Amino acid sequence: MTTNPMLYMKIEQNIEVHKPLVTLGDVVTFECANQELVNKLKTLKLVRLEEGKRGRYVVSVMKVITTILKEYPNLDINPIGEADFIITYETKKRRFVWLDWTKTAFVCLTTFFGAGFSIMTFNNDVDIPKLFGQLYYQFTGQVSDGFGILEVTYSLGLGIGVLVFFNRFGRKSLTKDPSPIEVEMRLYEDDINRTLIEERARREANSHVDESSFARYPRL
Repeated sequence: MTTNPMLYMKIEQNIEVHKPLVTLGDVVTFECANQELVNKLKTLKLVRLEEGKRGRYVVSVMKVITTILKEYPNLDINPIGEADFIITYETKKRRFVWLDWTKTAFVCLTTFFGAGFSIMTFNNDVDIPKLFGQLYYQFTGQVSDGFGILEVTYSLGLGIGVLVFFNRFGRKSLTKDPSPIEVEMRLYEDDINRTLIEERARREANSHVDESSFARYPRL
């Protein structure tokens, strides 16, 4: 007696696609002893999105399982990962190199002057020049002119501290760990995904909620 192989499937929380016809291969990672079966499953259509209408769409793993069982009703499926996931539909845009450089320059300038303003505000709040002057006078007995060893090392330490903290110098990382910005961006993305999924679940539990507030991320 031949038994059906176990099919394992893993789905990430948010998957980006660039075409309206979404197949299982676009959103699901399969693992099975029967590779021929996996290749066939990847071609099965999951959903068809509206052409050119970008947005986020909440999909349940049950829809994936239903799609598979329609073709292979006796297949044993073991889902791993998210119970509900998001398909982010983005149309491919023509890239303009000059626009990318302009955005990069704007972000760099904004970050540079914003960080500088924050540091100067902090220095004024705690009165760093007065503190350094007092320390200089206490150890040397002379009045500082404001350009001593304390000011120089403090300025160098700020720059080095920023590089070490953000773990990035150009395209190189000081360590293999993700930078604080990368960690915060990942947490921010996870919070958005969870909010979209939870809001959809709340909408289904309370059918009287205004439909228009969920128009951008419908459940498929």
